[in-house]
Amino acid sequence: MKRVLLKLSGEALAGEQKTGFDESTVMEVARQVKSIVEDGVQVAIVIGGGNFWRGRSSGAIDRVKADQIGMMATIMNCIYVSEICRHAGLKTEVFSPFVCGSFTRLFSKDEAVACLEQGKVAFFAGGTGHPYFSTDTTTVLRAVEIEAETILLAKAVDGVYDSDPKSNPNAKKYDEIHIQDIVHKQLGVIDLTASILCMENHMPMLVFGLNEKDSIIQTARGEFHGTKIIVS
Repeated sequence: MKRVLLKLSGEALAGEQKTGFDESTVMEVARQVKSIVEDGVQVAIVIGGGNFWRGRSSGAIDRVKADQIGMMATIMNCIYVSEICRHAGLKTEVFSPFVCGSFTRLFSKDEAVACLEQGKVAFFAGGTGHPYFSTDTTTVLRAVEIEAETILLAKAVDGVYDSDPKSNPNAKKYDEIHIQDIVHKQLGVIDLTASILCMENHMPMLVFGLNEKDSIIQTARGEFHGTKIIVS
């Protein structure tokens, strides 16, 4: 792989405490990212905001404002993980689609690609900059924009199943599945907008468990044990 976009969930970074950051988890992510960057892979990262804010669960706040809070949560996550990556010896840049003082750089495809080509890790914070679009959609949009080879989707479970493996011990795991089947079977891997964007732009995904040992490294090196989402 030459260029990938890694999607991390905010909840996964919180570890067992379910909120905020679990530093040991983030340090492990940084170690693995450093390893694949040293292999010559260009890495961009999108992080969800669920460890701080899940605004859709609140009926007391306007949806637009709730989504704006969620965007700010992703900026906090990207700044934090970026700094942990710097501590691990990586060079990073954090981009956002709106001005955020001196905390981030305004997103530009050309600048983001130049950053990747210099061996830096590019973080895409702040979602799309608009309400009603999830970080799933941000992930696919940025992957298409930077011409990533594939999306690495690191989740709490180790792939795509035909039902929730937490509640159904007989759930079947797919080795491969077409994106259209994910939509038709409503498997909820990514939302509908992101799924359509994947289909239209032929952007494949590799879904795997973040908590499995060296899962990011193994996936980037082709030693894959999750689910491949086919788009062609």
